[in-house]
Amino acid sequence: MIYVAILVAAVFLLIAFAVEQLDRASGLPSVVVMIGLGLLAQPMLHAAGIVVRGIDAVVPVAGAVALVLIVLEGALDIELRPERLKLVATAFSMAALALVFYGAVFALIAIRVLNLTDLQGAILAVPLALISSAVAIPASRGLGNREREFVVYESSTSDILGVLVFFALVHSGATVRGFLTGLAGGGVLSLVLAVVCSVALVAISTRATAHVRYVPLLAGLFALYAAGELLHLSPLIMVLLFGLMLNNQTMLARVPGLSSIAGKISEHTVGELKVLVQELTFAVRGFFFFVLGYATKPSDFASGHAWAAAAVVLVVIYGARFVMLRPLGRAFAAQLTWLAPRGLITAVLYLEARAMMPLPAYLDGTVLLVVFLSAAALALARRRAA
Repeated sequence: MIYVAILVAAVFLLIAFAVEQLDRASGLPSVVVMIGLGLLAQPMLHAAGIVVRGIDAVVPVAGAVALVLIVLEGALDIELRPERLKLVATAFSMAALALVFYGAVFALIAIRVLNLTDLQGAILAVPLALISSAVAIPASRGLGNREREFVVYESSTSDILGVLVFFALVHSGATVRGFLTGLAGGGVLSLVLAVVCSVALVAISTRATAHVRYVPLLAGLFALYAAGELLHLSPLIMVLLFGLMLNNQTMLARVPGLSSIAGKISEHTVGELKVLVQELTFAVRGFFFFVLGYATKPSDFASGHAWAAAAVVLVVIYGARFVMLRPLGRAFAAQLTWLAPRGLITAVLYLEARAMMPLPAYLDGTVLLVVFLSAAALALARRRAA
């Protein structure tokens, strides 16, 4: 049994790698293939008399790990250089505007159609409002430098802002004050601890000389994240600050008392950490979508309600996105309108939301259809532009 498990894990990673290469060669998003493989694996294993237990317990754990890696990878992609601040500000504004608009529209629909409370509607709406950087950034290859940088900044900040808003809503106690406090980092304590822990982790990373240094560093980051969640704080702020500090030594050097730390951050060290985080994200992302597909009932896709809800979501997403991008230029809007995929972050946060409130079963199908169809729209747009 041990060697069977090793064989299965190794074959899975090789398949995930092959799927990633297929994405690069054909433009077919890997998320679609991995979910599809998971859906196919379920009846095939059942027919062979093989029952995989514990899937429901594995999915949330993989989702939590994925959240940390998404925020860290996004922070490590953001460069706050003076000459890029205008583009960063534009992308940040677009991500924030989209989050507010889509969140308000989808929350209103959820409240009216599903009879949810205002808070429940807002929590359910956030996952559908976010662009998946895990899908969008690889898909931006082939665009011009300005467009590609915009996609990197927009999708990364969309993920980060969305996660922070989502958990601020969850811990808000259904009050505006609670939401604003959570959004600021769970109060003064969370914010102070986030800064202290981030500075400490950055300092440790600059002094570590052992051959093995990145895994203990990431283990410490995950431990602090888990401890923060157990204490009902907002530890994702710490993950965000840690990534931004490492990747923006020039800006960090301008902060009094931190210039000495900034001077010791090696670009080589940051580059190696980026590679490790990217590879871990690749493995977790592939595993998560495969398991998500395996845990999904094919009947979820057969519901007319699921298709109707997905159609409404996609029409709102693309119609509003074109209007919001139009002031940046007609050609710019035409290129990037379809580059708004939903993916890992949407699925992870939806599973969190589903665990908090009673939701109709067809919404499982709706979310996966939105992920599938937005990825398919992106693939078609890339082929037309090629």
